[in-house]
Amino acid sequence: MDRSYLTAIEGIGVLSAQVVLSEIGTDMSRWRTEKHFTSWLGLCPDNRVSGGKILSSHTRHVINPVADALRIAATTLERNKSALGAFYRRMKGRLGPASAITATAHKLARLIYRLLKHGDAYVRQGMDIYEQKYRERLIHNLKKTAASFGFQLTETKELAQGVS
Repeated sequence: MDRSYLTAIEGIGVLSAQVVLSEIGTDMSRWRTEKHFTSWLGLCPDNRVSGGKILSSHTRHVINPVADALRIAATTLERNKSALGAFYRRMKGRLGPASAITATAHKLARLIYRLLKHGDAYVRQGMDIYEQKYRERLIHNLKKTAASFGFQLTETKELAQGVS
């Protein structure tokens, strides 16, 4: 598999793809799942639990050139008009810049794992489709929460058109 597969992902340039492939290669059999892969990269939370209580959930400090390349690739998505760019901006508003970079790098690592492990083609998703799916997910969750309290949500014509 050549690096052109990886450069199809927004944010992943030729140099990032070269770093990824030179460090991990194309054989993904070393990691059973993408969770193992992202843990090896140090891009997922390391939950320290004692007595059933989570003491810490920060990411582990791992010296890994691939993780560094993915973090740099994540920062390039700040003004990108794609689903990954919208994800980064949403996480930045919710978690702050540092955690948003890690969350987006984690998402990029999962995409790379799927590309290299299964040979799936990367399908670009536009920002509009991402925002529409996010809005539908929010509305579904609101309706479910309202139903648990015995209420029913209905969408008004003014809000459906975007006029408040």
